[in-house]
Amino acid sequence: MKILVVNAGSSSLKYQFIDTDTNVVFAKGLCERIGIEGSLINHKQLLKSIGTTETAPMKNHADAMKLVVKYLTDAEYGCIADMNEIDAIGHRVVHGGAYFSESILLSDDVLAKLELCRDFAPLHTEAHLMGIKGCLEAMPEKPQVLVFDTAFHQSMAPDAYIYALPYEYYEKYGIRRYGAHGTSHRYVSAEMAKLLDKPVEETKIITCHLGNGSSITAVKGGKVMDTSMGFTPLAGVEMGTRCGDIDPAIVPYVMEKENLTPDQVNTVMNKKSGFLGVSGVSSDARDLDTAIKEGSANSERAQLAINILVHQIKKFIGSYAAVMNGVDAIVFTAGIGENNAALRELVCSNMEYLGVEFDKAANATARGVMMKISTDNSKVAVYVIPTNEELVIAKDTAAIVAAL
Repeated sequence: MKILVVNAGSSSLKYQFIDTDTNVVFAKGLCERIGIEGSLINHKQLLKSIGTTETAPMKNHADAMKLVVKYLTDAEYGCIADMNEIDAIGHRVVHGGAYFSESILLSDDVLAKLELCRDFAPLHTEAHLMGIKGCLEAMPEKPQVLVFDTAFHQSMAPDAYIYALPYEYYEKYGIRRYGAHGTSHRYVSAEMAKLLDKPVEETKIITCHLGNGSSITAVKGGKVMDTSMGFTPLAGVEMGTRCGDIDPAIVPYVMEKENLTPDQVNTVMNKKSGFLGVSGVSSDARDLDTAIKEGSANSERAQLAINILVHQIKKFIGSYAAVMNGVDAIVFTAGIGENNAALRELVCSNMEYLGVEFDKAANATARGVMMKISTDNSKVAVYVIPTNEELVIAKDTAAIVAAL
């Protein structure tokens, strides 16, 4: 089945066109500056290894989708004869709130419930809704499936997802741990399970999705036991611009001292903290590495920002090993996890107590490819596994549409 996978942002739209029978990606691209002057599409036809960029007006996501279809069916840059070859559309959705615990076929009722998820991830949900409505306008006859980042984490037990707040807040407002990056954790944990010489039901895996947004998950027997992100994607470890876990009393304290509104302190925690806030250099780990190597004015703070993340990852790995009563494998994935060998080495150093015997030579060459970075004698396998969220979305979409 040929599935168009869509990941809509507020002014952008990423896409991949995938054959789920062969796992071949025919084409992919990015529409940028939607609704803004200078909007453009960057399209790549992967079978021919060609691509093109066009500046074209896109006043909304419907215009973007029409442009995507134009290039998928283009005589030179396309990969299908006409739109009839698109069997269905699969959407990445960040937050399904308490309403969605698995991927689902789009309907009026589903769309109405997704509107209720705005409070959980307002920026993301609004963007997803625009992408979905854009696809409905451009291709109204095509079945659409929503695949939620939060769904994989729905197997957590109440003792892992309930906060120690008045229980009525959970009942009235759905305040609980939801997690994020579930599609990525689901993919890499399944790939890791295949590599372990034991039944999936007996596996204990810790997956580290590390990028501009990061989360760590404990997966036992193919089910999530715990995850670092919480009610929103702000919780957990330090990220590019997000603070991760902090003492909640800091929030009213800073609001009073700095005379900040709730929206302003939310901006501080989401957009001015993390790598950026600690280092004063950048939200990008690569820029921090450069600052450290060059010994720039902020090099010590850049190193501190890296050290904070390393310390926190170690804490989560240790706590999740305790929760699962052991661990068979640790997986690194996403932008930082797949490409930053230095950070992986820092995380895995001094973890002999856990049974980790790190292979520095293998780690140094592991960049964006599946590779074992622990020795054969290591009691805990450590791997780099590139994530493939789009393939998971495409497979879920194909399975749901095939059952119609």
